[in-house]
Amino acid sequence: MPKSKLDEAAVAFATIAELNTILRNREISSVELTKLLSRRLERIGPEYNALACSLAKDGHKAAKDADDDLKHERFRGPLQGIPYAVKDLLAVAKHPTTWGAKPYADQVFDYNATVVNRLKKEQAILIGKLSMVELAGGGGYSSASASLQGPGLNPWNKQYWSGGSSSGSGAAVAAGLVPYALGSETSGSIMTPACYCGVTGLRPSYGLVSRHGAMALSWTLDKIGVLARSAEDCGLVLHAIAGGDDQDPGSSGKSFWYTPQYGAAFRDLRVGYADIDFAEWPDEPLRPAFQNALSVFKSIGSRMVETKLPDFPYGPVIGTIIDAEGASVFEPLIRSGKVDQLADQSQIDGLKASLTYLATDYLKAMRVRRQIQAAFRDLFLQVDVLVAPTKFSLPDRAAVPFPETPTKRPDEKGVGAGLVQAGNLCGLPALTIPCGYVNGLPIGLVIVGPPFLENAILAYGREFQNRTDFHKQHPVVAA
Repeated sequence: MPKSKLDEAAVAFATIAELNTILRNREISSVELTKLLSRRLERIGPEYNALACSLAKDGHKAAKDADDDLKHERFRGPLQGIPYAVKDLLAVAKHPTTWGAKPYADQVFDYNATVVNRLKKEQAILIGKLSMVELAGGGGYSSASASLQGPGLNPWNKQYWSGGSSSGSGAAVAAGLVPYALGSETSGSIMTPACYCGVTGLRPSYGLVSRHGAMALSWTLDKIGVLARSAEDCGLVLHAIAGGDDQDPGSSGKSFWYTPQYGAAFRDLRVGYADIDFAEWPDEPLRPAFQNALSVFKSIGSRMVETKLPDFPYGPVIGTIIDAEGASVFEPLIRSGKVDQLADQSQIDGLKASLTYLATDYLKAMRVRRQIQAAFRDLFLQVDVLVAPTKFSLPDRAAVPFPETPTKRPDEKGVGAGLVQAGNLCGLPALTIPCGYVNGLPIGLVIVGPPFLENAILAYGREFQNRTDFHKQHPVVAA
């Protein structure tokens, strides 16, 4: 890490540990760091339609307090004095929380989300709210334009989508506007933008992180997580935001300590994977890069076990649950007619149609979900973690509707097909890490483990990143 505090690029793309070091060594102050990143967020964020609301003024005040504590060696932890931003479905008192949707453009809460308060205790500096797909994609959507700020653009190539629904979080971290951001996932909304933008994304176990103060889409599926530069950074942030919360009925009451050094030896780890996921399921131009990434995993020395996911209709099951629970959440919006103000017509139609779900449809889906959860408990008796490509294709173009016809894939399935849906249905933790670049765009691998074993997947992801430099690469961003 260069010592010059004037080296903006080095500071903008630094890790949490690097920023913590230069802050403690007084090479840069929290106020200086906050000003630098706030200016980048305000200036560059709109280029990617990533910024929903700047909180620079509040951040500056918080940074002064952090500097005072750092000056007197009152250290609070690795996040102290370091700016970050949050997806705009998290409440920040007295500031707009739009949920990415026009009907809620003027919505203001008088309290903070629990995760915001927990980071405040760590003296982390909140400098902005980030754009998202409207209503986190509830009802389904047909293009990247389904957002109040416009289509999320990829910092690696603005012709492509940054991914949804945490589109702004992925773009902001990738472009060096913040070192980490909070996002949310119901069925892929952290994994997708993290993968497409070439950053590391962590979806925690269901119930590990409080959702109090977050927009609900699906009470039994929603999770708050992290997009950051590395597995290490994700672990440090999760350490701060995890823990029980009586204000979240879905809270597990569990805490999390980031201690990957105490995990099982990698040689004892059983890794479930499928060759077909790397050789046949990805689009052809991506296959060599995925094969190279798989060879890195194999070099770690773990026991690689050919595996297949249990055979269930993951997509229809999770779709039914999201639609039925989302219909309950957004019923006032739909019945008032304000749903017609949304940007995406297919989403409008989908939300209206969701009111027609029967209780029997929902209950059938929940019964199958229990069977899926039981099957995965059995699967994790055979393997310790699962590894697969996060996405089998590069991102869609941002300016055109998504293709209506899915890409033809092999009939035989391995681990990757359905893993995002299955992992969310079972509340499993997942980590996506950059593993290569194709046509100048990032691709990623996902590591999935049993509930509440985040340290295992973080340790494995960190070992991959110790052997590669994909996570250290970043797009060229005009200062």
